[in-house]
Amino acid sequence: MAINNEKEVISCSKEVGVIVEAKEAQISTGPSQEEAANKIISDTVLSLPSHAILDLLSIGVCTRCIFRLFGVRGQIYSSSLLSPTIFAPLIQKSNGSDVDEHSKGLHSPQESEFCSICLGILQFSFIKEKQNLEKGELINSVSEEIAKFIKQEGHEIDSFSLEVSIPPIILANECSVWLYLKKKYGSEIWFEDKFHAEHFTVKDAFKLAITSSLETLLTAKSEISSSSRIRLNYTHSKASLNLESFVERDQNCKRRKTENSVDNADGANVKRGAECSEQSNGETDAAIQRSLSRLQDHAFCERFKSPPEKVNEPCKLEIICNRAPIYIGGRYLKYSRNVSQSRWLIDDERKGEASVEEIIGGNILPICRGDNYKFHAAGREDIDVRMLGSGRPFLVEIQNARHVPSEVSIGEMEEKINSLREKLVRVRNLQVLGSEGWTLMREGETEKQKQYAALVWISRPLEDEDLQTITSLMDMCILQKTPVRVLHRRSPLDREKIIHWMKIERMVGSQQYFLLHLCTEAGTYIKEFVHGDLGRTYPNLGSILKCRAEILQLDVTDVKMDCFN
Repeated sequence: MAINNEKEVISCSKEVGVIVEAKEAQISTGPSQEEAANKIISDTVLSLPSHAILDLLSIGVCTRCIFRLFGVRGQIYSSSLLSPTIFAPLIQKSNGSDVDEHSKGLHSPQESEFCSICLGILQFSFIKEKQNLEKGELINSVSEEIAKFIKQEGHEIDSFSLEVSIPPIILANECSVWLYLKKKYGSEIWFEDKFHAEHFTVKDAFKLAITSSLETLLTAKSEISSSSRIRLNYTHSKASLNLESFVERDQNCKRRKTENSVDNADGANVKRGAECSEQSNGETDAAIQRSLSRLQDHAFCERFKSPPEKVNEPCKLEIICNRAPIYIGGRYLKYSRNVSQSRWLIDDERKGEASVEEIIGGNILPICRGDNYKFHAAGREDIDVRMLGSGRPFLVEIQNARHVPSEVSIGEMEEKINSLREKLVRVRNLQVLGSEGWTLMREGETEKQKQYAALVWISRPLEDEDLQTITSLMDMCILQKTPVRVLHRRSPLDREKIIHWMKIERMVGSQQYFLLHLCTEAGTYIKEFVHGDLGRTYPNLGSILKCRAEILQLDVTDVKMDCFN
């Protein structure tokens, strides 16, 4: 391409992308994939302005970053053929007779050890946590490191989403290179408006480069909505120091302006103060972008070198694999009056012999190989109340599970819990759920009804008339103030609750003891309904029977909800 004839220079940021996409579409019909890839790369290189390419190589910009800046898109970034040698024809050309004034004085460039823009990320070089350098132009070097980490951590995945975090200094490096090119080539056709606006980001190019090899190594598909997230955190503390100090100075400057003009009647400076407050939470990419965007070209050049300095150390790479929480749902039954629902400690002393949470969660977590678990239940019973009948719905939220149990595993899990020697807790209908299980349980929790059986003593003999009185009361509304026993941890409120029905079951050989069966609205305090709680619940069983009533034992016999039946 005769670079001294501007009419022959392609508007790269627009047309190169079209060339690459069109060529890639022809790969399947060509002689071989490697030959087709060679042809795409060759055509792309020849479509770029050679004098600018040689200039970028001389200041240490890597091959993929050069393509990015010129708007090249597509699977070309995953090609193992991308290396500085692809620009050999341009180097030969620059050393020949066909050299214009822009190329005079340029020698054959030698690419710096690590890219002055991406800091080696698109060269697939990195420092691992143990500070040993992984260097080379091999895409698989990163992919293999990720696959190795996933295997070591024991993650079982069938799909993944890839997230990449890069040092914010890369944003400044791109601005620096762009200003450098603008100063030298801003008047040329290929550098017009779309050159910088349509460039491909480091993150996008990196994902395109490694996704295919990563899918092969993990035998898993890349899906944006996957519950398994692989996150790559690239950091470069040395290269970021200047940028951090710049952002800090920028924020301090804005704070001073805000403090000096907070009384401004038009409110403009107050708004800027709120923006500054938002940024002060940390040097995020967004904050840095805002800080850089406020700079004029000359101000940027005063603070940053243009072009940026070459770097002799790549980024440090941290790999994190995390699965979105999985939920194991079911119903539990509690047979002991000395087992709390959740772990109960007072002054480091355990109350009760165990907890439902620990018995169930402690047996599920090792099977799922998760980091931790949270136990959620549809309501709760007191430590001295048994949970009988069909059981209470619950969810165990497993955080970062390495293994998602199959139906067979779930059956084994259920059998393991139910076979525990103490027989304190039993589970039924276990199943693996997504977040919909949480929604299902919460939707039904506010509308559920609960049935109880209470052992009651009254201060006088029970009469037949009492049975009829109790049975006749249907959907009776009561008013309950927050019980005295829970006032230390609950807000003092008045609650209207409904007693749907009641019936009395006599006990053989006793005139003052009986079983009270009742069905109530969720959230009703049953103990207080029986004894009245010093008049804080009214009407109550004692006021209805016109005597003193005390509750001795209580069992939940049914939780009427549709989930996990």
